[in-house]
Formats: sequence, C-alpha cells, structure tokens
Amino acid sequence: MKQLSLSFMALMLSTTVLQAACYADYKAKQDNPLRLHYGVAEVDGDCSVGSAETQLGDRLAGNGWQLLNVLGVFDDAGLDERKDSAGEYFLRF
Repeated sequence: MKQLSLSFMALMLSTTVLQAACYADYKAKQDNPLRLHYGVAEVDGDCSVGSAETQLGDRLAGNGWQLLNVLGVFDDAGLDERKDSAGEYFLRF
C-alpha cells in the first residue's frame, strides 16, 4: 500500500510539472486603418509555436485582428520582461 501511495504522489508531481504555464509573444494587425500591435498571450496544451499560431489566430480573428507571426513561446520566467512592451495587449487574448 505504501508503494502504491508513493507511486501516485510521483505521478501527480510529474503531471504538475508537465502542465507548466506557457506563453507566446506575437505580432498582429488590423486594416482600414492599419494598426499593429505586439502582445503576449497564454497558450493552452502543447507549448509550441504551431499550437500558439492556431490558438492565437482564432482568438485574434474573433476580435478583428490578424495574426502576423508568433515570435516564440516561453514559460513564467519570460513573462515579466515582456509586460511593458506588450502594454494593453499583455495577456489580453
């Protein structure tokens, strides 16, 4: 029983580590008139540029923006250094 309990705890800890927060920084635009913005958004699931492109493309389009590109993905460690640059688009989408 003790062995089973330890195995369960190890599984729970590894699951928590695998579900670390993931963020992407991106550039987007609107037309007529042309507007550009740089933003930071949280990414669910797979922490990859491809996953971020899919999720952000949909989120931004629903608000009249077109995703230009995802610059990269990162974890909590990179969040604070991007906050000022993203301004009002920090974790907005």
